[in-house]
Amino acid sequence: MHALALYPLAALAEIGGCFALWSVLRSGASPWWLLPGAAALAAFAWLLTLVDSEAAGRTYAAYGGVYVVASLLWLWAVEGRMPSGTDLAGAALCLAGAGVILGGALRG
Repeated sequence: MHALALYPLAALAEIGGCFALWSVLRSGASPWWLLPGAAALAAFAWLLTLVDSEAAGRTYAAYGGVYVVASLLWLWAVEGRMPSGTDLAGAALCLAGAGVILGGALRG
């Protein structure tokens, strides 16, 4: 599967898993939320192993930009808070960096 398809899925799994723990520790949600949260984090790690790359570190570095953008989408869609202009500018920089990393990996 291609990185451009896997990274958004991995981001959703990672953010969902982390948000489950956040909800339990910071918002008083039931500890039962830790079970699907742990499953989501395991899915996140597994999804990144499916990215066609010769090095884990490069995969994780390129994924970082997608994660930042996905986190801001989560902020808006799930938490109901609009990202600020600086949030969006930072996300654009991160996504550009991820593009540079992926472009270099494709040229190999």
